[in-house]
Amino acid sequence: MYKITIRLRIICLIGLLLSCDPEKQNENPPNIIIVFTDDMGYGDLSSYGHPNIKTTQLDKMADEGIRFTSFYAAASVCSPSRAALLTGRYPIRNVPNNFGPESKNGLPINEITIAQILKNEGYNTMAIGKWHLGHQPEYLPTARGFDLFYGLPYSNDMILPWCPWLTEDDKLFIYEDSNAVEEIGFDQENLTVNYTKKATEFINDHQDKPFFLYIAHSMPHLPISTSEEFIGKSKGGLYGDVIETIDWSMGEIFQTLKETGLDDNTIVIFTSDNGPWQNLPDRMLQQGVKETHAGSTGLLKGSKNTSYEGGFRVPAIIRWPKRIPEGIVSRELANTMDLFPTLIKLAGAEIPYDRVIDGRNIYNLLKGENVASSALFFYCRGVNLEAVRKGKWKLRHTKDKGFELYDLDIDPSEIYNLKESNQEIVKEMHKEMKRFSKETGAKLLPIKE
Repeated sequence: MYKITIRLRIICLIGLLLSCDPEKQNENPPNIIIVFTDDMGYGDLSSYGHPNIKTTQLDKMADEGIRFTSFYAAASVCSPSRAALLTGRYPIRNVPNNFGPESKNGLPINEITIAQILKNEGYNTMAIGKWHLGHQPEYLPTARGFDLFYGLPYSNDMILPWCPWLTEDDKLFIYEDSNAVEEIGFDQENLTVNYTKKATEFINDHQDKPFFLYIAHSMPHLPISTSEEFIGKSKGGLYGDVIETIDWSMGEIFQTLKETGLDDNTIVIFTSDNGPWQNLPDRMLQQGVKETHAGSTGLLKGSKNTSYEGGFRVPAIIRWPKRIPEGIVSRELANTMDLFPTLIKLAGAEIPYDRVIDGRNIYNLLKGENVASSALFFYCRGVNLEAVRKGKWKLRHTKDKGFELYDLDIDPSEIYNLKESNQEIVKEMHKEMKRFSKETGAKLLPIKE
C-alpha cells in the first residue's frame, strides 16, 4: 500500500510539472507579439551601448526578459529577412532578393507562414507596418494567414525620386487589408504613431482568444521622419528622435497589455530585419535625406547588404513574465528563423514536416538554461553564399577579400584575419559552405588553384 501511494504521488508530481511547461500543454496558449524594425543597427539602443539615444522602455524590457548579444537576421536586406522570419527558412530557399512596386510575384504561395499555422490553431492574427513580400492580392498579408493588415506594401522609399527606375504611376499607399486606402507619398511623419494606435486597438479588441500581432515598423528605414511631438527630443538628432518614437511605441504596447490583464500571458519579441543603411547609394541623398540619418552598428564591422556582422547581427530582446527569467543576457547564437519553431511549439501547434525548417526551438535558451549552440549560421547575399559561423569562428569568402577567418569571441569587429594560422579550420568550415551550397543552390565563389 505504501509503495502504491508513493507511485501515485510521483505520477501526480510529474503531471503537475508537465502542466507548468507551456510546451507540454495548450490550455492557455500565449499571445504573441513580434516587433520588427527596419534597418535598425546593433548599436542603436541604449541597452546595446548607444551613448545618446535613450530607449527606456526597451531597456526595461531587457531588464524584465532576455537580451541577446549574438542574434542574427537571416539576411542583410528587407524582403529575404522577412521571408525567413515568417517561414523559419533561409531566404535562399524562397526569397533571395527584394521585391518592389514593379514586382509581379512575392513570397511563394507554397510557403507556409507562422501566421497561417497560428490562425489554424485558433489565433486572431494581424500584420501592421511594412510587408514587402509581394503586393499583388494573392501575396498580401490577408492571403498569407493574417486576418487584418494595416500598413505599406513595401519600403517607404519606393517612390520617386529615390527609386529612379520607377514612374509617376508608382504611388505609395497605406493599405487596409487588401485595399489601398490612402496615398501617403512623402507624408510619413505619423507612420509609427499610427501603427501603434492600430496595435493597441487590436489588443483591446481581441482579448477573448489568443492573438498573433506582427508589427513591422517602416522606420528607421530611409527616409526617416517622426511625429512633431518627438522632434528634437533626442540628443541623437533626427535618427535618435525616430528610435525614441519606436521606444515610446513599445511603452504604449506594454501599457495596453497591463491594462487588459494580458501581460503575463503575452510573449513580446523585439528585433530588426538587418543592420543600418550606412552604405546608401547617392540616389537616396535627396528630398531631405542625409548620410547621418543611418543608424549605428556599435563595435561591429559592415552594414546593411554586407555579410560582415554589422549587416546581419541585430539587437534582440524577448520578454514573457513568469516564463522568461528577468535580466538574462545571452551570448549564445540565435536567429530570427528560430522564432518560427519556438513560437509554434509554445502555441501547441505542429511544425510543418514536409519541408526543411532551418530554425530550431530555442525555448530552453529563453528560460535561461545554459544551452551551448552547435548550430551553423550561413550568410547569403542574394543567391551568393559568402560566410558561415560555427561557434566562435566565422569564415568569409568573397571576390574582393578572398578568405577571411575571424574569432568572434575576441574580435567581434572582424579586424584580425586569422586564416594563415588556422588552415584546418578554414578547410573544415569551407566544407560546410560547400555542403550548404549543394543543398540549397546558393552560389559559392570558386577557389582559384
